Amino acid sequence: MHGLGAVFIVINTLKLLFLSKINNMLELAGIIILGILAQWVAWRLKLPAILPLILIGLLVGPFSTLYTADGSKIIEPIWNGDKGLFPGESLYYFVSLAISIILFEGGLTLKRSEISSIGPVITKLITLGSVTTFFGAALAAYFLFGLSWQLCFLFSALIIVTGPTVITPILRNIPLKKDVSAILKWEGILIDPIGALAAVLVYEFISVGEGQAYTMTALIEFGKILLFGFTFGFTFAHALTFLIKKNFIPHYLLNVVTLSVVLGVFVMSDVFAHESGLLAVVVMGMVMGNTNLPNIKELLYFKESLSILLISILFILLAANINIADLELIYTWKTIVLFLSIVLLIRPLGVFLSSIGSNLKLNEKLFISWVGPRGIVAAGIASLFGSKLLSRGEPGAEYITPLVFMIVLGTVLLNATTARLFAKLIGVFLNKSEGILILGASKASRLIGTYLHQHDRHVVLIDNNQSNIDKANKLGLEAISANVYSDSLIDNIELNDIGYLMALTGNSDINKYAINKFQDIFGENGSFRLVDADEMADPENNPKEGLFSHTDDFIKLTEAARKYPSIHEIELHDTEHYEGLIEITKADADIVPLFLKDPEGDIQIITAFSKDFTDIQEGFKLVYLGKMFPSEDQEKEVKKEIA
Repeated sequence: MHGLGAVFIVINTLKLLFLSKINNMLELAGIIILGILAQWVAWRLKLPAILPLILIGLLVGPFSTLYTADGSKIIEPIWNGDKGLFPGESLYYFVSLAISIILFEGGLTLKRSEISSIGPVITKLITLGSVTTFFGAALAAYFLFGLSWQLCFLFSALIIVTGPTVITPILRNIPLKKDVSAILKWEGILIDPIGALAAVLVYEFISVGEGQAYTMTALIEFGKILLFGFTFGFTFAHALTFLIKKNFIPHYLLNVVTLSVVLGVFVMSDVFAHESGLLAVVVMGMVMGNTNLPNIKELLYFKESLSILLISILFILLAANINIADLELIYTWKTIVLFLSIVLLIRPLGVFLSSIGSNLKLNEKLFISWVGPRGIVAAGIASLFGSKLLSRGEPGAEYITPLVFMIVLGTVLLNATTARLFAKLIGVFLNKSEGILILGASKASRLIGTYLHQHDRHVVLIDNNQSNIDKANKLGLEAISANVYSDSLIDNIELNDIGYLMALTGNSDINKYAINKFQDIFGENGSFRLVDADEMADPENNPKEGLFSHTDDFIKLTEAARKYPSIHEIELHDTEHYEGLIEITKADADIVPLFLKDPEGDIQIITAFSKDFTDIQEGFKLVYLGKMFPSEDQEKEVKKEIA
């Protein structure tokens, strides 16, 4: 009987273990499914994904204890120390590895050429603005919650960052002046690693110094973090770049090998100096991103997709890991005061100090001050460090994670719901988007772009030919290397003021595709394309989006730009004079009409239906490409011949 009892115990134990594993599988699959669902909902509602992700995490985590029969969480990342989906310290390891991949991807996007030309405002924002937030938020937390100075500075370091993954969806549908969008975009990209590094260093002072910041031991560890972080990141970036360039890695293994090296660098650097891994992967990403590396775009696409999956899992996990008791800690008026002081005092103070001597107007400064949502780095590292300090018994550590999550959720919710309205109230909302997007950066496109740029129009050239992009950049034009078939253009918040689309490539299929895909996004005021050979042969059936005239295709445009690489203006007397000149352009292959310029300097694009302009008076000008028009007498003779 004793033997039979033992068998039953073993069977029941195995049964419980099996059920536990099944539950864990269900929880993990549920997190992935819910995460991707949240990303889709965010896309449909045009919201930052972080908002539904955190809300789902709270609903299946701490809030679920309020409605489950036994008061347990639906998803339990860690329960009772050694149980749960990620028992023991395995959650910390997963979070650390996930954040390392996300930060590496952020490093890849930091281009030295772009950083050097971002302007003094952004430079000051990521330096002076960061310092203002670092000390201001620490002071607020100290006086409101009475935490130690070390924890206050850890909290303030964590909320320095304004993540680009959060800002982009907020600003994507707000037409703004290009400079304002660019400042917010680049602040978010550049400040991510700065905030992560600041948090790592403060944490190291707390943990190594055992609560006594700025001790000799802590300073030594600080030096070790910098030494091993930069050394490992720089060395392995160059080593991996060398292997890729020498074709030691087959193309189909490129992404997974890079991922393996990133994880390996993170772990190795951490072994030599605790918490130096985050710095190492950021440095590695920055070095590789600024190297002439083949297949860099493929790496970025892979890392971006992986980051989306990891972010989806992370936010739900980290939000679910919060307990009701943690939320009750911050269920007080002090939390509201802390939030308002950061949003209404500290953030504006940093922005206004950073914009001294700039060309930014008051309303633009106010808008930049208002939009400062926190993102993945803040939430992820807060959970990581907060939990570690809590397990070590650091007094007050239980406040770190819920306070940071409150700032993240509050700023995202505030900005996502009010940014558009606030932009309209203070007058930075562009009622009409006057920017022009030119698809194709050929010589003709560059000539047209230069003319528009000289007349104070925001113009952006798009091409997948890097040589054309480089030539455009040398002329001082804004040019982007992009694939028209990808969605990367839609995510570019610097194109928010684009209201006109001109497809000028030599491929008629691409031109038509671009019009169909982007006319509602970038062509709200007008979407145009060059006519093709078939349409030229049938002028009666010209498309309504035809550009310049029904006799001007890519070949004619290119030849005119090759023979006569200049753009001219001619004074117009009246509508009849304009129509006569248009007839001349139809007869002369070396003259291409482009724009109609009114006395106030406003430019209108001439379409294939070029006679649509009926109210032309003295002071109007015809802008054209190619050779100059003949004299007035010659014009009359040409008109007679045409008649």
